[in-house]
Amino acid sequence: MEESDMAEMSGPRSLENAKEWMLGKLDARVHPFALTDVDQTRVVIEGLQGLDGESWAAAWAGQGDAYAEKANAAEAAGDTDSARDNWYQAYGYYFLGRFPCPNHPDKLASYEKEVAAYQSFGKYAQPAIEVVTVPFDGREGEGEEITFYVRMPEGIDNPPVIVMWGGVDAWKEEMTILTEGLAARGFATVALDNVGTGQSPIKAGPDGERQFMPVFDWVESCGKFDARRIAIVGRSFGGHWATKLAHLMPERFRAAVNWGGGVHYMFQPDWIEKSRHPDSYLMELVETRSRMLGATNDEEYIQGFKVLSLLEQGLLDQPCAPLLLINGKNDTQCPITDIELLTEHGDPKSVRLFPGRGHMGFGPGTVDAIIDWLKARLA
Repeated sequence: MEESDMAEMSGPRSLENAKEWMLGKLDARVHPFALTDVDQTRVVIEGLQGLDGESWAAAWAGQGDAYAEKANAAEAAGDTDSARDNWYQAYGYYFLGRFPCPNHPDKLASYEKEVAAYQSFGKYAQPAIEVVTVPFDGREGEGEEITFYVRMPEGIDNPPVIVMWGGVDAWKEEMTILTEGLAARGFATVALDNVGTGQSPIKAGPDGERQFMPVFDWVESCGKFDARRIAIVGRSFGGHWATKLAHLMPERFRAAVNWGGGVHYMFQPDWIEKSRHPDSYLMELVETRSRMLGATNDEEYIQGFKVLSLLEQGLLDQPCAPLLLINGKNDTQCPITDIELLTEHGDPKSVRLFPGRGHMGFGPGTVDAIIDWLKARLA
């Protein structure tokens, strides 16, 4: 990783700087440019007219529409392989069209197309991706259901199951690569949206873990899985909730993974200020986090983060399910001091830091390290 990838920026990116950043991520094939056709994506990046919601969504969603048209034609011709591949590309471009969050009407329209294209892809995926919806007893003004995706490993009855969720900008649809790797190793997966994102029925707050309870109840009672072998994985900001759940109900999970999430220092005013424009992020990080929190101004954003501290909630010295803490050592979105804090409290933790890497430690060996650790604990 270049030194610039570990630095802070003084403000939002210019269009040309953003294009340079995007092309670098595309060449490395890492989030958020790991899904779509390389050559066509390069053309879109080079032709971008602006980073505003209208310009951004138009550039990416237009490509999504083109692939969706190909997918529909392939379905009509009975070519399921082509339909699958084109729906996946359509999904990938619609995902970019709403990235990092649908904070503009055109981005929201792209997100709605993203979900539809992804579910069309899921019908033809191997293993197939099942859409499940369960009721949620929300408070006034909240949603009434939770939608998630289930993938079963082929040829295995009653498999262990890993429930996972993403962060502020990678949602349940972006769990696909990880679910494929886990299915190949004999694990079932359940992928849902992080609290306050995607189709989550609530906004993030100090009791946001209540969103996950109906899903865990369904996992334990549906008869598809070995309910004695359940693990959880929280990606990026989702690692916060994985850590909290591992402390709240350690008897429920055989293992838990915090993949780049904060627990205390991330939520303090000094880090909030320092991480407003990290060079590891493309754009609109504060806006995306605020949308997750339901914050409408900076004061609400700062207060919404402050109440999430697991140290101040008094959880870190409680018993904890076996917990893996994994990240890049040079993360500028989530401070490594949060991992140090976790190792100083409560039960011993497993830790894997990747030197020279940024947020989540993207690069060779990261996903394999997570899967191998889970396999050992779910054996």
